[in-house]
Amino acid sequence: MKYLSIILAAACIGLGIALFVIKQNGDKQHQDDTDAIGDFSNRLVSAETHIADFYQTILVLSNRLDQSQSTSLDLSNHLADAQSELAADAEQITNLNQKVAAAESDNQSLNQHFTDLTNRMTGQITNLTGQLTLTQSNLDQSKKDYVLLENRLRRDVAERVVVERKFNNLSEVQAQVQKLKKNPAAAISAQQIYEGLDVEVKSNAVHVISPN
Repeated sequence: MKYLSIILAAACIGLGIALFVIKQNGDKQHQDDTDAIGDFSNRLVSAETHIADFYQTILVLSNRLDQSQSTSLDLSNHLADAQSELAADAEQITNLNQKVAAAESDNQSLNQHFTDLTNRMTGQITNLTGQLTLTQSNLDQSKKDYVLLENRLRRDVAERVVVERKFNNLSEVQAQVQKLKKNPAAAISAQQIYEGLDVEVKSNAVHVISPN
């Protein structure tokens, strides 16, 4: 009996120690589980917070995407308007280039016409200048001839007056008759008469010969 009591006591002590160890391990496991649950709960709260922030970010991004789409649509409309205006401007530029090319062609034609007119006017002016020079030369010669003729006329008038006076004087006439009887004059041609008058007679003009 004594050995049985000792064995039972030892068994009880061992069982108590085992229960104590089990309880310690259970408490430690419970604490670990509690800590793990708390940590998971914290992580879950943090995850929910991150998810809420993510949803908020998604909402903001969605709003921005809507704004971006609206802005993109506006830009697309502006781009279409700009392209339309550019096409109209390009057409106007093409028309203006064509008008400029036509104006340049007309300008070249006008310049050529102006050059031709200038050359013709220059030729006409040159011809007129030559004609004026010739006319002036002829006028100067005519003035000289007129002066010579006037002087010759005055001398001839004076000589004729002298001859008339001699012809009206009987003694002078008688002396001239006696002279002609002794020295009859040879026949005088018209050319000899002209030579005596210092003039050159042609079919279309009479030119006074300048005396030496």
